[in-house]
Amino acid sequence: MPKKPLHEDWIAVIIAFVTIGLVCLGLKPLLPKFTVWSGAGSFSAQLGNTLLWQQMGILFLWVLASLFIARLLAGYTKLLNLIPSLLAVIFITLIAQLIANNSAMKSFGIEVVLFSLILGLLISNLIGVPGWMKPAIQTELYIKIGLILLGCNVIFKDILEAGALGIVQSVAVVFTVWYFSFWVCRKLGLDDEFRMMISSAVSICGVSAAIATAGAIEGDNKKLSHVISLVLIVAIPMMLFMPYIAIWAHMSPKVAGAWLGGTIDTSGAVVAAGTMLGEEALKYATLVKFSQNVLLGLAAFLISLYWSYSRKEANFEKPTLRTIWERFPKFVLGFVLASVFFSFILPTPLVAAAKGSLKELQTYWFALAFTCIGLETKFTDIFKMENGRPALAFIIAQVFNIFFTLGIAYLVFG
Repeated sequence: MPKKPLHEDWIAVIIAFVTIGLVCLGLKPLLPKFTVWSGAGSFSAQLGNTLLWQQMGILFLWVLASLFIARLLAGYTKLLNLIPSLLAVIFITLIAQLIANNSAMKSFGIEVVLFSLILGLLISNLIGVPGWMKPAIQTELYIKIGLILLGCNVIFKDILEAGALGIVQSVAVVFTVWYFSFWVCRKLGLDDEFRMMISSAVSICGVSAAIATAGAIEGDNKKLSHVISLVLIVAIPMMLFMPYIAIWAHMSPKVAGAWLGGTIDTSGAVVAAGTMLGEEALKYATLVKFSQNVLLGLAAFLISLYWSYSRKEANFEKPTLRTIWERFPKFVLGFVLASVFFSFILPTPLVAAAKGSLKELQTYWFALAFTCIGLETKFTDIFKMENGRPALAFIIAQVFNIFFTLGIAYLVFG
């Protein structure tokens, strides 16, 4: 009997902790570091730097080895098609980093993740992504690995403080926004499957919530794909503009982070937006987003319960407590465990020696993920299905979410 492949969450946990173990044992990869450049001379000097090319090779081999492990754990045997695909994704990401290190761009304070996203979007929407380039476009895996590594730099007492407050915020937001979204979808005449998936995606945690809800109600895959497209597309302008609104409104890092984490529907976009506001805002954005992820298992269980009992004629399987565990995002456990190790268990000198390298690796996993978000996103998809009614419902619900969550963030973290 063939062995059951591991879930992506567990694969991310394994890869992240193998990474942590190797770095703690002293294997610290030298990753590419571009210096600030302003003209053709300094630009050419960087491209002629042999050490920089060696570092690019190390980055490629490190990520390739991680993807090989991920593929094997997921039950795939075709590995060689990852090589050209990953070369393309890393090339785009490094071009973005080179652009971000231009002195003019540095003066505006624009982060490299924004350029990774923009380059990906340009390729996806103007040229199209060829089939050979798709195997290494694994956004969710990259984000999950990066988020677990982020746990190494988050002290556990901060998780307890912000996590408790984040749960308070998340419960208020999830229930209120979910019911408002469901009401809007009904007013626009969407069917029950669309209502459930859109409401969960807007109120809980985007793509993961939509997938969990579709699994709980055995929803149509075409509708699920459309909701996922909406999540990714709408998250982009939110990611770009909300940090600047937070700066303009003079929000504290706690409030700004809680606002971003509670409204933006993808972990990658939350991290990108939080990064633009600094380390503290990123920490609170991540912790609030994780607080919502924690509710995903419970939400999926309740949705399964409602769906099975409201549709008895379809003979849906009755949910059990196991549903909570199956839908619970396991990478959140990895994040917390990493924080526990670096807060309480590992010796202080070892923590100090390892955190820098882990931070660099985390940054590159996120940068690769943002490139992939751009490559996966096509703006034309938003208007194709049911004359744009799902898109309209999603946008209306998200606008309500933005304002309601901002008020809750001020009440809880202000």
